[in-house]
Amino acid sequence: MPKYIFIVGGVMSGVGKGIVSASLGKLLQSRGYKVTATKIDPYVNVDAGTMNPIEHGEVFVLNDGKECDQDMGNYERFLNTSLSGDSYMTTGSVYQTVINKERNLEYKGKCVEVVPHIPLEVIEKINNATKKEKAEIVITEIGGTVGEYQNILFLEAVRILKHQHPGDVLLILVSYLPFQSHEGELKTKPTQYAVRTINSAGLQPDIIVARAKVALDEKRKEKIAFNCNINGSDVISAPDVESIYTVPIGFEKEGLTDNVLKKLNLKSKTKDLTDWKNLVSNINSAKKVAKIGVVGKYFTTGKFVLADSYISVIEAIKHACYEQKLKPEITWINAEDFEKNKSNLKQLNDFNGVIVPGGFGKRGTEGKILAIQYLRENKIPFLGLCYGMQMATIEFARHVANMYDANTSEIDPKSKHMVIDIMEEQKKKLKNKDYGGTMRLGAYPAVLKKDTIANKAYGEEKISERHRHRYEVNPQYIKKLEDKGLIFSGMSPNGQLTEIIELSEKEHPFFLATQFHPEFLSKPLNPHPLFREFIKKSVK
Repeated sequence: MPKYIFIVGGVMSGVGKGIVSASLGKLLQSRGYKVTATKIDPYVNVDAGTMNPIEHGEVFVLNDGKECDQDMGNYERFLNTSLSGDSYMTTGSVYQTVINKERNLEYKGKCVEVVPHIPLEVIEKINNATKKEKAEIVITEIGGTVGEYQNILFLEAVRILKHQHPGDVLLILVSYLPFQSHEGELKTKPTQYAVRTINSAGLQPDIIVARAKVALDEKRKEKIAFNCNINGSDVISAPDVESIYTVPIGFEKEGLTDNVLKKLNLKSKTKDLTDWKNLVSNINSAKKVAKIGVVGKYFTTGKFVLADSYISVIEAIKHACYEQKLKPEITWINAEDFEKNKSNLKQLNDFNGVIVPGGFGKRGTEGKILAIQYLRENKIPFLGLCYGMQMATIEFARHVANMYDANTSEIDPKSKHMVIDIMEEQKKKLKNKDYGGTMRLGAYPAVLKKDTIANKAYGEEKISERHRHRYEVNPQYIKKLEDKGLIFSGMSPNGQLTEIIELSEKEHPFFLATQFHPEFLSKPLNPHPLFREFIKKSVK
């Protein structure tokens, strides 16, 4: 029988449930337990693939091709593991499964109802993920905020499971405490209301993680404990920090791990956080700055910047920097700024290196191409990811191979030189408007050319990386581009699909781009080799 920990959020969204879940998972791992994590998203979308990154944040992709919430990336990074699609569910996917079961007569003639069948299906999905990972403890984050209509059914699943296995289920509320600067104190009343809302669902939090701008004092802890019907030791302070990777150390000092184990009637098998403490030491001792620019188009939402659109890229940069005891200084650059005024390209000189990440659609593409041209001609280290690689191929074709109207069929299907074209197996899907979950998704193998930057970085000739795309480098143009100096250093095993392009180190300090998403496999304790090499060459 596994132990279940559920994480819910109170007061507002974006309170940090994913980081709390991932951090607690890391701490329980350090005590010798096999831990896995699952996420429930309260969206009718069947998966995260059709969600707008500006509204929802990055779409993270697992090895098996599941498109999911960015918190799944946090789980993999903190737990230093690879999860399966069974670990992610949405309202849409749960309902879809229940309806399919009903159609297949798996309920044997019962009247299928929202309650209890939806909550029971949620429990079954959590158990399936736990069995697949052979975990002793499963941490499940319930998306949204308590009090919202969307997650009531998931709270009902917690209630049922806690009723069935009272000693094996723990409920943790991550709640926000506003700080009123003119009064100089943290306000606990919103958290009290959040707990009352949970009580109305037949649940009582066992532990409250109090997120705030500053650390809680004992007076605030006592006030929350008294009004929320828990012990003072069950209130955990979680103030804002510069790096999310310091959160597990803070929780350990607050006694969260021992508290959780005690409530679940478990004992520590071991106690070793050495690797994580070394990581935090590197973060805290970093002095030399690595200035990295990210040229994208999913940053702005109204008057605000949403860095979550590229969260895995940002974290991969940090991982590579921390390993080399560097302090990352990341700047968001809107590709459209270059289209409006080419003189803005000069700002690229301010960076040690520049990344052009993935994306879809026409907006900002010419700006990305202009940026890549500037980086190539001025020998500024460049790393392109997915769409960034396609833009780099177009840029090279236009300005080096003299294919002046080179383009991608995604933007200009009438181009004379379609150096980027739709993958053959994708044509029928697009024609039939079969969009959801139909891209080339998940882990695929690639073969690396000897003595290239990619080969030296990996130290291997065969690799496996995660993909999310419909378009590819047109195989008909590979020979023409090679003749002009573009190196195709990574190819699919059948030699048809381009995985990595680069320029010779004699021509450029670091010019490399990938069709896949290396950022999805980067971990704080195991930085991705391409990001590691990019940062190394950038600061050099």
